[in-house]
Amino acid sequence: MPAKSRFTRLDAFTKTVEDARIRTTSGGVVTIASLLIVFYLVWGEWADYRRVVVNPELIVDKGRGEKMEIHLNISFPRIPCELLTLDIMDVSGEQQTGVKHGINKVQLAPLSQGGHPISLSSLDLHNEADAASHLAPDYCGNCYGAPAPTTATKQGCCQTCEEVREAYASVSWAFGRGENVEQCEREHYSEKLDAQREQGCRIEGGFRVNKVIGNFHIAPGRSFSNGQMHVHDLNNYFESPVAGGHTFTHEIHQLRFGPQLPDGLSSQIGMSGAGWTSHHLNPLDDTSQATDDPAFNYMYFVKVVSTSYLPLGWESKNPLNKLGNQNEIPSELIPLGLHGRGEDGSVETHQYSVTSHKRSLGGGDDSSEGHKERLHARGGIPGIFFSYDISPMKVINRESRPKTFTGFLTGVAAVIGGTLTVAAAIDRGLYEGARRAGIGKVHLR
Repeated sequence: MPAKSRFTRLDAFTKTVEDARIRTTSGGVVTIASLLIVFYLVWGEWADYRRVVVNPELIVDKGRGEKMEIHLNISFPRIPCELLTLDIMDVSGEQQTGVKHGINKVQLAPLSQGGHPISLSSLDLHNEADAASHLAPDYCGNCYGAPAPTTATKQGCCQTCEEVREAYASVSWAFGRGENVEQCEREHYSEKLDAQREQGCRIEGGFRVNKVIGNFHIAPGRSFSNGQMHVHDLNNYFESPVAGGHTFTHEIHQLRFGPQLPDGLSSQIGMSGAGWTSHHLNPLDDTSQATDDPAFNYMYFVKVVSTSYLPLGWESKNPLNKLGNQNEIPSELIPLGLHGRGEDGSVETHQYSVTSHKRSLGGGDDSSEGHKERLHARGGIPGIFFSYDISPMKVINRESRPKTFTGFLTGVAAVIGGTLTVAAAIDRGLYEGARRAGIGKVHLR
């Protein structure tokens, strides 16, 4: 018996003779409508298969000895760049004073002139050309009783005004405007400082810290340690010729811990991920504070939570990757701004919550805000202070597809079969109704 005959007995889809078929106008309309519905539902199944969702997970952060990057962009419209100093310290005992690496100070025009940025070239008050002019080869500048800094251009000497300032800071001496200091008078330090008194400053950039409890602050004057105390030289800040003095009115354009999330993340994961992306909006971005009191202190208490973003296929792109240990290269060798970004597209970053507090260094209470029982301590350093704490928990946001390819094929089969079954029932009902009413035009072929 031929092979075809054996399979013929198993045919579950028996056919009718073409002459026994009846075609109607209503059947054609139902057929077109059912095809359109099938195409629409299949497209919906395809879109659902291609859809990406983000599944959050919460685990204990087991990272040890890690580094963390902090990126900031803050404007101070009523204090010049020369008077601002960025310092960092943490509970491990590490201190970074007068941070300059990775940080830019952008001069801002006075508020009366719009506060627009001024060229960075005019920022440096210690011009090398002025410092080196007319210096004899055997010249050795006086350090005025302070030990010469180890970074001096000539060992045991203070050749520039900046080196004298460093020498004073090493022994915790206030420097002031540099009157009667030969190097500063030669470089016209006080004149250049006075020329910038009406200007503002924007501090932008990033720096790397230990991932432990710590703080960083922006305060006036050069900083130094006096015993167990961290102090600043505030002479030039308070002895200001500007009417009303300098103040720490500021606007935080951006403050984030870790790398920025991908720009196209929201569009990539769709509206279903909007709730997740909103959690990563830095709460201090575009916030501002204003005061007319030069002796005013702002404090921000930040709770930092480690957060991982794992895109689709991150494991297949780098099978050796281990969750929470994606950067095998030492932190010191990774360029600033690239820390936390994996070659597989993963991002190790941080989100944070914040509470704030502000007070006058002169003490007093909050009667103006209706809380006269709330008293403030006296003393301190004017400026803005950020104290950050690290949460022991870690959030993992993992991308995934909610439907497999097998599920997609199953859905397509269900859509086609179900739609055609319903369409056949509707067509049969229309045909029977028209025939019984005697108004259906039947064409026999």
